[in-house]
Amino acid sequence: MNGTDAWTLLTILGLAALTVLTRCFFFLFDQPWTLAPWVQRGLVYAPMAALSAVVLPEVLTVQGHAISHWQDARPWAAALGVAYYFWRRGVMGTIVVGMAVYLPLHIGLGW
Repeated sequence: MNGTDAWTLLTILGLAALTVLTRCFFFLFDQPWTLAPWVQRGLVYAPMAALSAVVLPEVLTVQGHAISHWQDARPWAAALGVAYYFWRRGVMGTIVVGMAVYLPLHIGLGW
């Protein structure tokens, strides 16, 4: 075996061991884990923060730069989808409204 193969094998074994350790971490202890109250309060906001971190850059930027003109279908679709959600509180309707705005603007007008 040359050096590259040994390093590749060592890396694979190390990552496998790390994966097993992190997946089984909570089974290694007999006592149940409790989180601090401030951590539990913070975890309530984690899904919204993660969703915002993924969706907002996709809606508000083009190739890493802020949208500089109003003729982009994504912010309009997102704004009307959010408005529908706050009006009716329905996730499926939000998706339908967002796509009903996005597709004609993007495909029809080329925005």
